[in-house]
Amino acid sequence: MFSRHLFLIIVSLLVLSACSTRNTPAPVVESRSTVSVQTQTPASIKSSSYTVRKGETLYSIAWRANSDVRTIAKLNRLLPPYRIFPGQKLKISGNSSKPSRNKSSANNSTKSSGTTTNKAPKKAIATTKKQEYGKAASGQKISKKPAATASNFSQKIRRWLWPAKGKVIATFSTAAQGNKGIDIAGKRGDRITAAADGKVVYAGSALRGYGKLIIVKHNDDYLSAYAHNDELLVKEQQSVKAGDVIAKMGDTDAQRVMLHFEVRFRGKSVNPMKYLPKR
Repeated sequence: MFSRHLFLIIVSLLVLSACSTRNTPAPVVESRSTVSVQTQTPASIKSSSYTVRKGETLYSIAWRANSDVRTIAKLNRLLPPYRIFPGQKLKISGNSSKPSRNKSSANNSTKSSGTTTNKAPKKAIATTKKQEYGKAASGQKISKKPAATASNFSQKIRRWLWPAKGKVIATFSTAAQGNKGIDIAGKRGDRITAAADGKVVYAGSALRGYGKLIIVKHNDDYLSAYAHNDELLVKEQQSVKAGDVIAKMGDTDAQRVMLHFEVRFRGKSVNPMKYLPKR
């Protein structure tokens, strides 16, 4: 009898002990990532080469690499509209000179022809020497000043507009892991508008940390990006005007409903507040 009572007491103590341990709350595990652009960096490309994935464009890859799209295009000898395909391997950095095999093949073809081309250059030099006072042999004038190129100066944007009406809750930072744009608060479904005239060069969700993203090319120098959208209302290669509605505000890959807005100048992040009009 005594043994039975002792057994019941021991069981009761064990039950009370187990109940007391339940006062400690269980760990909470989030079902989805809500890391904002400010703190998430895996989307960047730091390697010298990259393999294209489905849904990407050269502009989105250049964006992740913090590089000018023209630089990557030159490295890979791509011409506008810079078409790429999944599985294609691209150079992100390095030497853009022609491969040595092209030079050697050119030399081999010259040797195999059995003829020399020494006389042709001499004729060209003789013709050049006859040119005087800025006139060619044909009588056409030769400009003494080199032609200006778009890469020598910054192309101007006619006007910039605010992409959303909300309050700025995070500003631009030059720190390595800082905010590369500004964050604008708002409500789900608020209108997101193009900050300037341009063409949509990316619309999708392949850039981790940006959610549903739109990138607009304004000219050869400037791009702007609109991240964390709930819905995209434009497609790639679509032309837009400043003020056109291009998306609805959301919280995809963000901690709250907001717009993350960036401006890039020749591939580098710049402070959007320097371009947007004062409120």
